[in-house]
Amino acid sequence: MSFRIPDEKISEIRDRSDIVEVISEAVRLKKTGRNFIGLCPFHSEKTASFTVNPDKQIFHCFGCQEGGDVFSFLMKNENLSYPEAVKSLARRFGITVAERPLSSVEKGQMSEREKILEINRHAVIFFRKCLNQGTGGEKAAAYLKRRGVDPETLEKFHVGYAPEGWDHLLRFLSKKNIPSPTMQRTGLVIPRKTGDGVYDRFRNRVMFPIFDVNGIPIGFGGRSIDDALPKYLNSPETPVYHKSRSLYGLNFAKKRCRETDTVFIVEGYLDCISLHQFGIENAVATLGTALTADHLRMVKGHAEKIILVFDSDDAGIKAAVRSVSLFMKYDNAARILVLPENHDPDSYIRAMGPDKFRELSEKASSVMGFLMDAAVKKHGMTVEGKIAVIHDMIKPLASITDTVARSLYIKALSERVDVPESAVMAKLKEFQSQGKLQGRMTGSGESAKKESVLVSGGSDTVSPNIRSERRIISMMLQFPEILTDIERHDVLSFFRDDQLRSLGMCILKHIDKADHIVAEVLNDLDDDENKRIVSELGIGDEAWQYQGCIKLIQKFVDNSRIFGEKDLIDQIRAAEKNNDHDLLIKLLSEKQRKAQRSERLKMSLIAGR
Repeated sequence: MSFRIPDEKISEIRDRSDIVEVISEAVRLKKTGRNFIGLCPFHSEKTASFTVNPDKQIFHCFGCQEGGDVFSFLMKNENLSYPEAVKSLARRFGITVAERPLSSVEKGQMSEREKILEINRHAVIFFRKCLNQGTGGEKAAAYLKRRGVDPETLEKFHVGYAPEGWDHLLRFLSKKNIPSPTMQRTGLVIPRKTGDGVYDRFRNRVMFPIFDVNGIPIGFGGRSIDDALPKYLNSPETPVYHKSRSLYGLNFAKKRCRETDTVFIVEGYLDCISLHQFGIENAVATLGTALTADHLRMVKGHAEKIILVFDSDDAGIKAAVRSVSLFMKYDNAARILVLPENHDPDSYIRAMGPDKFRELSEKASSVMGFLMDAAVKKHGMTVEGKIAVIHDMIKPLASITDTVARSLYIKALSERVDVPESAVMAKLKEFQSQGKLQGRMTGSGESAKKESVLVSGGSDTVSPNIRSERRIISMMLQFPEILTDIERHDVLSFFRDDQLRSLGMCILKHIDKADHIVAEVLNDLDDDENKRIVSELGIGDEAWQYQGCIKLIQKFVDNSRIFGEKDLIDQIRAAEKNNDHDLLIKLLSEKQRKAQRSERLKMSLIAGR
């Protein structure tokens, strides 16, 4: 990291941060009791298992076991380093984190990610200056004017220009003492084939900076303004940029998405920019790749209603069809808008205006409706065509888990092709039978289920004493008033699980910070697995009371004594069998000592504090 952030400053930032507010920018949360729940942004699910506790300022997903505090969420969701997450929240809540020029040693300690982001910021400024003032910028400005992009929109999206020539950006970055290997990791420069140096990747192109959801530049897209191929050239994958997990314009669109509960997904930079310019500010674009599950998780955090907008040409239809399987798996409620012939989003909104676009979007097809239309258009309504249409529709129908919805779609398909519902149903059952047979042959899913059970900590494979120890840890995190009793009576010494005992000791270290116990413990842990355990056990909504806690401890101590006695009895019997008198005396003495200690603890708990 570039500098060390004092612990007291981190505590101030965490205390000022509202975890519900922060996570709500990525996850749609609903209040349930004292917690908030939503669909997890870290794995695909249809039933909400992602839980946020505002009192303890933590989150936990009971599906994938991810959890932690507000810093952990930003690090995971936005691929930030710890200092980046801290500084991001500090900026958001107006907290000053003192910075100073980096020494040469500190520059060497900067993470690769931080270095790439810093270079990207320099590049955004460079490309903007080249568009407005640089040689050749007038050509790019003229192209953008022909495309109808106004100056305010260019400024908003930080659109720039990469000049003709091989080393303009290279020389600009070199003057800032940025070494060539670091430049190469950004993807902005690439090595010469001859092996003697590097040159600019983007040349004579209109440049579209790609920002993450917080407005930090993570990559670039360049559009040629002559006949150079490829027409669009994007940054390669880097530690900060992954096209399957990035959406162009989301940083500008997220506010309007939440206000309208709707997001439009288009395919091109200029399509997205034009929609914004004409007031459709809840539009985002994919980045030269098909829609992914990560894209869906990103937008679902901002809007419930998803409308994919495609061109009317064959390429647009094919792209829509490719997206269907994803929606059938993750979001049956999505809709698909295929624009009228010879139009893309840019041309349509310029020709027809935003009101007509909104009106047309209200008529967007459901996923199944679009598939039926596409299949009929492709195969026609001859006898052979109808057979082919049904064949194309069987797999999507089989993916629908809601039996009522599936029945309605079967009815709609049978009416569309004029084939009895029973015939469609028979074909569907045949397809499902083949799938089940294949599943039995491959044994799919069993290892994943076993792994899930072991991670959850709630299965019968976990011994009763371990479950009791987890409950004690949960009590310590959720009802810190009991910590003094835990410490005074040395309850953790009865733990048999080393990991849980270690977590308990970590909790006791923060006994004087009971109001923020979970956050303080999470901040003290480096191991991700331990963090997940703490977030899971600390996020409960149980109404703990002191006397109930004491009874739980008494029961735990009694059970621990029973388990301990069984182990000692087995060892005593083995010593007797081996005629090991010295060991036998030692074990008998230990048995008596443990029994006396357990009895004293029990009486002390009964007597109260």
